[in-house]
Amino acid sequence: MGKIMVVEHPLLKHKVTHLRDQATGTKEFKELVSEIAMLLCYEATRDLPTEDVEVVTPICTCKSPVLSGRKLALVPILRAGLGMVDGMLAMIPAAKVGHIGLYRNEETLEPVEYYCKLPADIAERDVFVLDPMLATGGSAVDAITQIKKRGAKSIKFLGLIAAPEGLKRLSDAHPDVDIYVAQLDERLNEVGYIVPGLGDAGDRIFGTK
Repeated sequence: MGKIMVVEHPLLKHKVTHLRDQATGTKEFKELVSEIAMLLCYEATRDLPTEDVEVVTPICTCKSPVLSGRKLALVPILRAGLGMVDGMLAMIPAAKVGHIGLYRNEETLEPVEYYCKLPADIAERDVFVLDPMLATGGSAVDAITQIKKRGAKSIKFLGLIAAPEGLKRLSDAHPDVDIYVAQLDERLNEVGYIVPGLGDAGDRIFGTK
């Protein structure tokens, strides 16, 4: 059974508050998304294996741990997920980046896939699926389904803000996937937006309406 972690950290909560503020401009919003992604990455990579190597410090030679060659992949859900990539790569620069494109049918609220390009060896990698908002959960469920069809077995989902409905839907559909979010909000409104949320993350990252 995958774990669900709402990361409780004062820095994260502070940054999420500024994300919510409608007065926060595009530049600052992008920076905050990237910083929160870094903090989430820190939590989501706690179980990466390490091995000791020999290093020479200015004082002496010693054994010290490094990551033991685990292959990692980042898969942002287009387009809002792109805002989390730079922060993740700052922490794990050797990760490969794939992309999966989905849009939401405004009548049914269901996701429609229009693009999927993943590393050829995705089955051998630990995959981090990135999407700032886990609202209805439809896009995340569909994205992870498509990634699994291409052979991936080790998958984690990272998001900024989740609604209870989306969290449950993702957990029920993919119980083997660990979920990390910075904030669990109250509910969805009648048009599928998270309340209180922060509006449309893609529009706020890219300055579109």
